[in-house]
Amino acid sequence: MSFREELGLLLRARYALIYVPTKEEERAEAAIAGCAQQEGRSVYTWDFVEGYQGNLNDAGFGRRNPLQALEFLEKLPPSAAAICVLRDYHRFLDDVAISRKLRNLARLLKSQPKNVIILSPQLAIPEDLGDVITVQEFPLPTVDEIRGEVERLLAAMGTALPDRVLDELVRSCQGLSIERIRRVLARGIAAHGEFQPSDIDLILEEKQQTIRQTQILDFYPAREDISDIGGLDNLKDWLLKRGHAFSEKARQYGLPHPRGLLLAGIQGTGKSLTAKAIAHHWHLPLLRLDVGRLFAGLVGESESRTRQMIQLAEALAPCVLWIDEIDKAFAGVDGRGDAGTTSRVFGTFITWLAEKTSPVFVVATANNIQSLPPEVLRRGRFDEIFFVGLPSQAERQAIFAVHLSRLRPQSRDRYDLERLAYETPDFSGAEIEQAIVEAMHIGFSQNRDFTTDDILEAASEIVPLARSAQEQVEALLAWAKSGKARLASRASEASMNSQLRQQLRGSE
Repeated sequence: MSFREELGLLLRARYALIYVPTKEEERAEAAIAGCAQQEGRSVYTWDFVEGYQGNLNDAGFGRRNPLQALEFLEKLPPSAAAICVLRDYHRFLDDVAISRKLRNLARLLKSQPKNVIILSPQLAIPEDLGDVITVQEFPLPTVDEIRGEVERLLAAMGTALPDRVLDELVRSCQGLSIERIRRVLARGIAAHGEFQPSDIDLILEEKQQTIRQTQILDFYPAREDISDIGGLDNLKDWLLKRGHAFSEKARQYGLPHPRGLLLAGIQGTGKSLTAKAIAHHWHLPLLRLDVGRLFAGLVGESESRTRQMIQLAEALAPCVLWIDEIDKAFAGVDGRGDAGTTSRVFGTFITWLAEKTSPVFVVATANNIQSLPPEVLRRGRFDEIFFVGLPSQAERQAIFAVHLSRLRPQSRDRYDLERLAYETPDFSGAEIEQAIVEAMHIGFSQNRDFTTDDILEAASEIVPLARSAQEQVEALLAWAKSGKARLASRASEASMNSQLRQQLRGSE
């Protein structure tokens, strides 16, 4: 049901006090006016500075007097069908006189075709008004609304874009208000005299500005590509097959939006890198959630922040929401002594994961899978759960190649990749990178370039996590072998299949 249809239903059902939280005041007022015309009602708009506006005998009535703004309804004939739109009225709801007057009006207007609509950029309803005020969400513009506005603006400037570029522009604008879309298009036109395909990057900058204002999510500029990931072939294939799954063509085909991934495994094996590469490869904004920021000292504020995070992620969709180390955030969720705050935050989050229909692709990473509540692992929360284990020798060689190609693109062939991979068993991708950086320090301190021997010397000084935390790693491997997750690497899959065949032969 659209906003106008739902509002019309509330008006006919004589919901006296309606609260519409939105920052798009102009678009909301236009929607209210359209609904009022359809319902045969007059609209009167009030704000603190100007009072009531328009062709009124009482123009300016209630100026700087929010109590008079409510008394205006009593000046209208009882049979007059009217809507009073009060801008920024949330600032006055804590006043005892305003609160009492609103509750009196709620009783009076049950028998009259009149309604009060409070327009506010934020939702702030005192507890004593909770039963008499109905909240109606005002959604961000739909794809069709965005397309219509973009085509109108481009036509006014005499600019035409190919259909493919127009589709990408409309998709990129999802999550922005109409006003922000106008601003970012005007910025591109002002820079070049016309809007160019390269100006789509300006839209990501506009979304980044929106995220900064919340201080809950971080906007990550993802520059890593799928090719920057060494190994993990099964995971790469899975991602590449879904590269166009957010397109309108996929919707017409009948495909649902991809839901997300849970990447479980040993630290330093490329889980975070994968999250960044997904966003870059799919040309989607990458949002990183620090779950610790959701928890606040005031009662109820943590749950409010969780809902705000969800609303923001959905508003900026399509996007990738990266939740790093989700196991640390919700480990032992039932046993925490925080008056149930963690359980409520977890419940809100896990319900959203299961029921969301918006194109928010969630990438959650976990190192200690045993500490996660079983609800997270249940099918339906994520499209797939991948286990990211230690790289095989061939994968270590690919990881060395990726790092050395980036650091020494002109002289990479001087390094013996096969020897490096053979001499670094049990090393993760992060430990391989650390060995290369340490080798660079060795070479730099001796005023020369670093060599294969320098890398091996540095590697000999590093104790891999697979040895220092052997029990934890073995527990993760046992969990992966039990078939509870799909293996991200073909080499790991082949190794485990070989072990299973040996165990079967041994049991015969």
